[in-house]
Amino acid sequence: MSSAPAPRSHTVPAVADNDNRYKAVQAKLDKLGKAMDDATIELESLRRSMERNAEQTDSLAIDIENADLDPKFVELTYNVATALDGAVREVRKLCDTAHETTDLTYRARRTHSKLYGALDDIRSNRREKTPKPGFFNR
Repeated sequence: MSSAPAPRSHTVPAVADNDNRYKAVQAKLDKLGKAMDDATIELESLRRSMERNAEQTDSLAIDIENADLDPKFVELTYNVATALDGAVREVRKLCDTAHETTDLTYRARRTHSKLYGALDDIRSNRREKTPKPGFFNR
């Protein structure tokens, strides 16, 4: 059981700025989705590791109890195992939330593409001015 930080992926979250052009928004949503994918993977890895630690701690408490050591150490070790179990449940919730956020990010990207992709193609390939996005949605 190491306390060294786990290696991080190299996905950099999208920068929040005022660039709301179609392609910039698509790129930001894509970066956010990839960053959330990475976070979900890391959280799942953390959850599995914590689950193993909780099981090992529980086994250790049984071994301490069977060795007839002081009951306060048995109780403390069981308390640690219980705390780890609680932390595992919370990390699982966080992992589920990260996964849901990832799905919503990709859904937003598809919806954005569906709503504004064709208009961006028209606006990008014309020399004349064209309506801004949302103009025809009135």
